[in-house]
Amino acid sequence: MEIYLVRHTTPNIEKGICYGQSDLGVTDTFISETSRIHTQIPIHKISKVYSSPLQRCKILAKTFDIPTTFDNRLKELDFGAWELKAWNKINPDELNPWMEDFVNVKVPSGESYIKLQERMLDFYDSLDHSSDEHIIIVSHAGPIRALLSHTRQIALKDSFSIKIGYGEVIKM
Repeated sequence: MEIYLVRHTTPNIEKGICYGQSDLGVTDTFISETSRIHTQIPIHKISKVYSSPLQRCKILAKTFDIPTTFDNRLKELDFGAWELKAWNKINPDELNPWMEDFVNVKVPSGESYIKLQERMLDFYDSLDHSSDEHIIIVSHAGPIRALLSHTRQIALKDSFSIKIGYGEVIKM
């Protein structure tokens, strides 16, 4: 199996705002970003697309014009009570413990990074890796990092060393 991991294009949100599972749209750079993505993937070989159901991924997934399965396990981290708040407005008594151990500490009314990785690996393990299929997975930086940290044997706490820009394509 050949897998192309694709991070969504630039979301329509101000810098400095915490967002994860908030259903954001895309910016006016979507078409140019999508064109660049399409040049990096042999679309004619792709048999399936899997995507987060969030709008910023869904819109991109549909541009491939290939049967697509939308899967909640591909969603970004659930930031719970912090969704759409400015990072600098989040109560430090809540933020600091999470910053010190974002892998294990659960965001208030949200989830921990280890839980995100568990659901991403559940998705990954459900794929038929013995097939000769070529697939695209459209997701977010968090789930992609969580998966790559597993496959590259990088500690989850060090996964932010894996840089994943908007619209980036990573071949596995």
